[in-house]
Amino acid sequence: MKVYTKTGDKGTTALFGGTRVPKHHIRIESYGTVDELNSYIGLIRDQDINPLYKNVLIEIQDRLFTVGAILATPPEKEVLKNGQQRLNINRISEEDVNFLENEIDTMDSSLPQMTHFVLPGGHTTVSYCHIARCVCRRAERLATHLHELEPTDMQVLTYLNRLSDYLFVLARKLSNDLNADEVKWIPRKQ
Repeated sequence: MKVYTKTGDKGTTALFGGTRVPKHHIRIESYGTVDELNSYIGLIRDQDINPLYKNVLIEIQDRLFTVGAILATPPEKEVLKNGQQRLNINRISEEDVNFLENEIDTMDSSLPQMTHFVLPGGHTTVSYCHIARCVCRRAERLATHLHELEPTDMQVLTYLNRLSDYLFVLARKLSNDLNADEVKWIPRKQ
């Protein structure tokens, strides 16, 4: 199988199920941003961090492939008129969201209470977490925009929302583990 197909040379691409759309379509922007997020999470995983976090990140990357598949599938290709599922794609479950929440709670329980916003930075690995968090928020914004136009699985929206929270807490936890400065944002007095 060749990597290049030449079918996208005129600015269109195929969704899961075969429908062709422009490469700037909101559905493409949505799952393309999830793919970008997955790459940044790979960059975090490549850092010298606790293997426990690496294993969690691998699980998240797996789930993001599922999110991408869901976002790449137009509703009309998902279910037949008789209600049977047309395409066999995995789903994001409540357990997937609970997994993130449990990881957040575990990390958060060992951190000092947050009293201010935190400036991104302090260590390269922490900065990668903040970049991934921002990309995750963008993916969430695009997915919610897509949802307004064509209903999408609500668990995807919930998962992306919780994942950005996870990445924020992971950044704080890594700051703590790496003895990096966590700089509080204190607004200037006018």
